[in-house]
Amino acid sequence: MKKVTGIMIYYYFVCKRKLWYFVNDIQMENENEDVMIGKLIDENSYERQKKHILIDETINVDFIRDYKVVHEVKKSRSIEKASIWQLKYYLYYLKNLGMDNITGEIDYPLLRKREKVVLTEDDIKKFEEILEYIKNIKESTKVPGKIDNKICKKCAYFELCYI
Repeated sequence: MKKVTGIMIYYYFVCKRKLWYFVNDIQMENENEDVMIGKLIDENSYERQKKHILIDETINVDFIRDYKVVHEVKKSRSIEKASIWQLKYYLYYLKNLGMDNITGEIDYPLLRKREKVVLTEDDIKKFEEILEYIKNIKESTKVPGKIDNKICKKCAYFELCYI
């Protein structure tokens, strides 16, 4: 299996079906308008920062300040729980590389808001279960069921699920 990326963690919290498509190389994000808008916001925000730091060809951190605060830039708070866990995964991954005493912040430039994120011992235990689930979903030939949520209408995979 490919290494577990931040987007896989994000999809774990958004929709298991979307996660299954993604880990099985069925990717439709490049044509989705909301994804493109998010990329534009990311590209045009925090221009003075060194951005898109790829670590171990696995996690792609938006930017890091002062070598101790990992930042993730998001368009909105619509799926905030998934965003928080994606950032916690970056903290978890970096901790496993020996980087301690780091925290995270989710930046919402359009909202002019920032959310602090820390990794707890309970989060570390939860990641064992999440990583096992992702491994199992990659090996599964069965696509998980639809979630029928209001977020589905804007999903890049909407046509695969509903049409």
